[in-house]
Amino acid sequence: MNRIEPIHLGASPFFLSYRIETRAEDWQMYHAHQGCELLYVEEGSGFVTVEGKTYPLQPGMLFFFQPYQLHQVTVPACADGYYVRTNLTFDPRFAELYTAPFPRLQAFLRTLWKGLLTQQVFCLSEDNGLPELLREMEHSRHIWGERPQDEEGALSLLSVIRHLQRYVFPHEDVESHIPEKASGHIEQMMDWIETHYREPFSLSRLAEDCHLSPYHVSHLFRQYSGTTITEYIATLRIREACALLANTDKQVGDIGREVGRLGTSYFCQLFKRHKGVTPQAYRSTVRKAYER
Repeated sequence: MNRIEPIHLGASPFFLSYRIETRAEDWQMYHAHQGCELLYVEEGSGFVTVEGKTYPLQPGMLFFFQPYQLHQVTVPACADGYYVRTNLTFDPRFAELYTAPFPRLQAFLRTLWKGLLTQQVFCLSEDNGLPELLREMEHSRHIWGERPQDEEGALSLLSVIRHLQRYVFPHEDVESHIPEKASGHIEQMMDWIETHYREPFSLSRLAEDCHLSPYHVSHLFRQYSGTTITEYIATLRIREACALLANTDKQVGDIGREVGRLGTSYFCQLFKRHKGVTPQAYRSTVRKAYER
């Protein structure tokens, strides 16, 4: 049976579906949503496709999906087996509020939320500890009940994010190995890009505003982010375009102009290169999920 289902966080900042089981039937889900999602597989076999890249699904695997990232989970029916998984989906804006006293944790959360992740699929070791944290979160529901925005729920979510930072995504915790001076430059560049990415990009203007040479800006950014500035800006533009396609009725050409003053043809090509589908197909997929 095909399942194309939406995820609406609504007023709730996150929700947990713990050890959900499916027996003796095909499972297929294809969607994108506004939250960050963790999928931990306890039993079952199949595959997961994330924006055109396909990975095996097996017990002990963790998948992390960023906001508005198309992903499809397919688990064929097996007479002798079943599919058991835990999903944790959260609004990163909510989590960001609680990470304010912890700058490195907040920077890591922003990387999960908006960054270019080098890895999103993991085979967890038996002693990783994440399944235990998810179990504890499930057991603590009697404390925060239907109000996960309260302190207990927030602390449970922060403990999971901190665990991801230390034991799952240590290679993404870039601030842990950036010299203090370089870290300041990177933060300044990121702030500048966040403010200006909807405008035509000018390396010389970025360098001038950061009081660095264009070469130093490009070299430093690539060294500590693993990508070029133009590719990072393109990712920000596509991510905003996904939100506009999902949540508004704006025309594709208008969205291209809004997110970066991009011509319609170029915007469509860029979008398909990043997402594996055209803007129209992305909108249709998300809308069909919401309707169902």
